[in-house]
Amino acid sequence: MLAKKRVFISFAIQDVRYRDLLKGQALNTNSPFEYVDMSAKKAWDSKWKTNCRTRIKGCGGVIALISKHTRLADGAKWEMQCANYEGIPMIGVHIHKDDKGQISPQLAGRKVIEWKWEGIKKFINSI
Repeated sequence: MLAKKRVFISFAIQDVRYRDLLKGQALNTNSPFEYVDMSAKKAWDSKWKTNCRTRIKGCGGVIALISKHTRLADGAKWEMQCANYEGIPMIGVHIHKDDKGQISPQLAGRKVIEWKWEGIKKFINSI
């Protein structure tokens, strides 16, 4: 069995249930992919950016969950910018099929997909 991939999930705090859904899917024994969730579980103190950058640098990829909340989520935008700066592979995933949020400039040049397990699996398997 291959080692699980380390993936950072970037999301607006209002969308935490979708991060939990993605995390839960990876734990399902029938899941088409496996990964270790390295996203921030809670807000850190003033050193959160340092801690967050360390987590992102230790990951093979970043999944940025996109909703109408993302464009106002300074933390999520910073995480995506950090992934860009560190050269970490990243993909954007729309969490709503019919109510897509604006794609953040931090995802410019990156693949953005609808939430489909096959697309998420393909990204995770590519890192």
